Amino acid sequence: MNGNLQPLEVAMDFIKRINGGDIGALCELMTENHIFQDALGKRFMGRETMRQGWTNYLKMVADYQVHADEFFTTDERVAIFGTASGRYVGPHGPGTKTGNGAPHPATQGVESALGPNGFWEVPAAWRAVVQSGKIAEWRVYADNQPLRKLMGDATP
Repeated sequence: MNGNLQPLEVAMDFIKRINGGDIGALCELMTENHIFQDALGKRFMGRETMRQGWTNYLKMVADYQVHADEFFTTDERVAIFGTASGRYVGPHGPGTKTGNGAPHPATQGVESALGPNGFWEVPAAWRAVVQSGKIAEWRVYADNQPLRKLMGDATP
């Protein structure tokens, strides 16, 4: 990666790699000590940690896409506003039944927030910190409560 690229160019390339689902290419654009912070404030440290994290996430959320509409830059920081979308296909996806044929408890009250085949889309924002042409930090700001519920997370 060319360290002469502007932070916005690096952030947009990162989004392109997310949308392409290419974990190897995505990790190439992360610093070794990359920090990822999710919408609940949980922090994950290290490129290899995130290699596994993105691999697992993209298996649960097919067709995950970041749609960037607005951008603001300050030195090495980029704020991105738009939407995130995908199709939840994880272990408690739409239509998942328990052993007795009843809907899985994790899906009750959630399917109405999802579109056909588990499709969801939410307003979202991201904050990127770029260092030497790579993403050193990626923070996500989005209300993914319906998706978290399907994943079995009890967080309100």
